[in-house]
Amino acid sequence: MATYQLVNINPELTPTKDIWRSQDPRPTSPAIAPLLQIPLETHPPEKPGPRKLRIALYSHDTMGMGHMRRNLLISQALSHSSLQVSILMITGARQASAAEMPPGVDCITLPALRKESNGCYLSRSLDIPIQDLAKIRAQMIRTSIAAFNPDVLIVDNVPRGALAELDATLRDVRQRGHTRCVLGLRDVLDDPEHVKAEWSKAQNEQTIRAYYDKIWIYGDPNVYNAVQEYQLADDIADKVSFTGYFDRRVQYEPRNDTAAIKSRTELGLCEGHFILCMVGGGQDGCRLTEAFAVAKLPEGSFGVIITGPFMPAETRAKLHNIAAKRTDLRVLEFVSEPRQFLNQADTVIAMGGYNVISEILSYEKNALIVPRVAPRQEQMIRAERLRTLGMVDVMHPDQVTATGLSNWLINSIRSENKPSVHSKFDFNGLSRLPALITEVCDHE
Repeated sequence: MATYQLVNINPELTPTKDIWRSQDPRPTSPAIAPLLQIPLETHPPEKPGPRKLRIALYSHDTMGMGHMRRNLLISQALSHSSLQVSILMITGARQASAAEMPPGVDCITLPALRKESNGCYLSRSLDIPIQDLAKIRAQMIRTSIAAFNPDVLIVDNVPRGALAELDATLRDVRQRGHTRCVLGLRDVLDDPEHVKAEWSKAQNEQTIRAYYDKIWIYGDPNVYNAVQEYQLADDIADKVSFTGYFDRRVQYEPRNDTAAIKSRTELGLCEGHFILCMVGGGQDGCRLTEAFAVAKLPEGSFGVIITGPFMPAETRAKLHNIAAKRTDLRVLEFVSEPRQFLNQADTVIAMGGYNVISEILSYEKNALIVPRVAPRQEQMIRAERLRTLGMVDVMHPDQVTATGLSNWLINSIRSENKPSVHSKFDFNGLSRLPALITEVCDHE
C-alpha cells in the first residue's frame, strides 16, 4: 500500500501550499504530480494505428428534442457506415443519455436552456442568470471541441449556436485550420420574412461565409426549396447540398435488443386499431393531449399518449387521472425510442416537427398534424405543404377540441389511403451521409 508524507516538492510553494506526495515507487507524471493526492496507475502505451475520423455534432436543444434526435440518427448512420469514425455529440437535451449510443459514439450534455413562446431563452433547471448559464455552456463546448479536435463539426440549425455560444469555438477551429464545419438545416426554418430578419440580426450569413464549408439541408427541394424560398445569396447557395429526408425504416445492426423493432406485445399494446398521439418534448403539447384524452375513439380502437419529458407536471397528472378511468387509453411520459410506437400505430395525431414528420412519412402513416405556430411558423408551413401534396391532414391548434379529433378519427379510418411517399420524395438522406462527409473532408 502506498504511504504518504507532507513534503514541499516545489521550493517556490509556501508552507501553506504543501501537498501530499506518494511514497509509492510507481512513477507519476512530473507535469501533474504536484496536483495529486493519490497514486496513479501506469499503463503500457497504446499500439499506434490509423486515426479514426473524428466527427463532432452540436445541437442547442432549447425546445423539444428534435435537434438531438436528428444528430443521434446521423451518428447512427455514420457509425454503421464503411467510414472509421469516432463521434462526439454535444447536446442540450439530457435525454440523450437515455438513448442507445451506437459503437464509437458518446455524448456531452450541456446545462439545459428553455425557449419560451416569445423566443426568449431561460434556464430550464439551474436557478442562475441566463448570462451565467450561457458562459458555462460556451466554455464547455469550446473546451470539448479543443480536446476532441474533430475533423468535421456539424452544427444543427443555428450557425452561432444558442445565445451565440459557438462564436469562440468557431474562431478556434478556423484558426487551427484542421476542422471542416458543416451547418445542418431542417427542410423548413420559418416563413421567409422571419428568416430574413432573424438571420440579419444574428449575422448568420457573415458567420456562414467566415466559418462554414458546407450547408446540408435535410430534405427534398421538391417539398420545400429553402434556397429559393429564402433567396439565399449565391455564395451561400453554392455551399448547399440537399441530402434528402431520412428514411426512418432503415435499421442498423443494434448492440442489443433495445434497438430492434418490437412487436405490439413487446411494447405492451393490445390488439385493435392503434391511435398514437405524440407531442415531441411536450412543452407546448398540453391542449392537444388533453383534447385527445377525452375524445371518443372509434369502436375497436385504443389510444396511447406520449407526453414528452418537458410537459408540465400538472398536465401529466391530469392525463394519468383521465386514462385511469378509461379502458382504451394509456399515457406514457417518456419513450427513448418513440419510433417503436409509431411503427406499430395505425393512425397518428402529432405536432409538426421535422423528426415526427419524417417518421410519419417514412412509415406512410395516416396522420393528422396539429402544428406549433409560435414562436415560429416552421411546423405550419411544413404541414400545409404536405397537405397540399396529399400526404397528411392538418388542424390549426386553436381549433383543436375533443369533438373535432373524434370526427377526424371516424372519417380518417374510413379513408386511410394516401399517395405513396417513397415514390414521390427523396428519402435517401441517411445513405448519402458517408459520401457527404468524405466530400467535406476533401473540400479545399
